Amino acid sequence: MSTSSTSSSRPPGAPQLLPYLYYPDARKALEFLIDAFGFKEITSFRDDDGTVWHAQLSTGDAIVMIGPGIAEFGTRAVDDAAWATSRTFVYVDDPDEHCAHARAAGATIITEPSDLGPNRIYVASDCGGQQWIFARPLG
Repeated sequence: MSTSSTSSSRPPGAPQLLPYLYYPDARKALEFLIDAFGFKEITSFRDDDGTVWHAQLSTGDAIVMIGPGIAEFGTRAVDDAAWATSRTFVYVDDPDEHCAHARAAGATIITEPSDLGPNRIYVASDCGGQQWIFARPLG
C-alpha cells in the first residue's frame, strides 16, 4: 500500500488531510466558526428547513468539514461538551488579536494566549464543545 498522495488522488487545490467535526447543530456551528474564528464558508448542503447536514469551511489554505453525523456511517455529535475528544491546531497571524475576537464572539477561552514551546498559543472551545488551538511560531 502506498502512503503517498498524488495530485490525481484529490480535487485540485484540496489539502491531503481534512478534519471532519460533528456538531449537534451544524448550522449554529457553521455560523459560529465564521463569526468567532474567521473561517470562510466554501460550501454547505442544507435541508429545506435550513438544517445543515454538511459544510466545508476554510482558513488560509486549510479546510475543515462539519456536520451532525450520519447514523448509517456510525457518526454523530457528542452531546457532552464537558469532554473533548480532539483538538484542532490552526496557525494564525496574531493569536492575541484572534483570541480577543473569538472571546467577543462567544468562544470559551480555555487558556489565554501564552508562549509555549516554539509557539504563542491559546486554546478555545466553540459552541459545540470542539476545542481549537490557535498558534503562531515564535521568533
